[in-house]
Amino acid sequence: MSRKSTTLFKAALSALHYSGADSVLAPLTRGVGVVFMLHHVRPEAPGAFEPNRILKITPTFLEQVIRHVVEQGFEVVSLDEVHYRLSEGDYERPFACFTFDDGYKDNRDHAYPIFKRYGLPFAIYVPSDYADGHGDLWWLALERLISAVDQLSIKMDGTMRKFRCASPAEKDAAFHSIYWWLRGINEDYARQVVRELCSFINLEPGALCTEQVMSWDEIRALAHDPLVTIGAHTRRHYALGRLSIADARSEIEESVRRIERELGRPCRHFSYPYGDAASAGPREFELARELGLKTAVTTRKGLIHAQHSKSLTALPRLSLNGDFQNLRYLKVMLNGAPFSIWSKVERLA
Repeated sequence: MSRKSTTLFKAALSALHYSGADSVLAPLTRGVGVVFMLHHVRPEAPGAFEPNRILKITPTFLEQVIRHVVEQGFEVVSLDEVHYRLSEGDYERPFACFTFDDGYKDNRDHAYPIFKRYGLPFAIYVPSDYADGHGDLWWLALERLISAVDQLSIKMDGTMRKFRCASPAEKDAAFHSIYWWLRGINEDYARQVVRELCSFINLEPGALCTEQVMSWDEIRALAHDPLVTIGAHTRRHYALGRLSIADARSEIEESVRRIERELGRPCRHFSYPYGDAASAGPREFELARELGLKTAVTTRKGLIHAQHSKSLTALPRLSLNGDFQNLRYLKVMLNGAPFSIWSKVERLA
């Protein structure tokens, strides 16, 4: 979500909250459950320049969210239980499911103790190359690069662009311009561009993977706890919608089979990297279904409704992220009104 979109969405959430409209609409828009999407859980405050802070919440906020959803009558369940309830039409009590993408070590260090203390299940989606230590966390590498320089030159679409990076505001503007350009071009080339830029400051992007992501040994140790579900997140964390159908199938299938070999148990749940409409669509949803996955989740915003029983490999999620660490926003989103309104606006557009 762009900075402008984030500002507008916050304003809309506040308007719904203070007007009480979200509560009025809730009986029509709340749905039967919610699948939360998270990435990092860390206690430190964000830095002056930390564009990836959107991927991070604090342990304190995570615990506040858990308490709130339980107090609101939601039952925190596993992904297997989500599949069961949607398949069987068991909607007697609303459910909440917590899912983490990428397999970061802070999930184990800061999130797991909270879920363990409350005796609640959660899931982690792992890209298999990441667990091998070979992942390319290019968005974090780009942040590290820009934080270390005062100016940056990069050829974008054949034109040399120069960015001033002396202040946090300039760094932030540079990051967002370059990040969204990279998201729109061939992903192999985008990663190559970041690697080449990082070489000027002797930063090896691959080193971020072993620094940030759990190894197979660490994943196995965590997965020993029945509260923890390990799902697949492709092999290399590529946008599947931009790959050939053969490559997209291979990315899904190889990650699933690798997790099964490493953990000695079936892997039946999947998360699409990036997860937006350009990264995962009907073709990918069908591939996941053909490969026997029980559920697959996107990053498309929304709650779970009864009709999602017909699209178990295209489930929306509600993002818990650094830009919305406020229970007021959570309350409005759990009522479902903003997503219902937004979907109607999209259809009209």
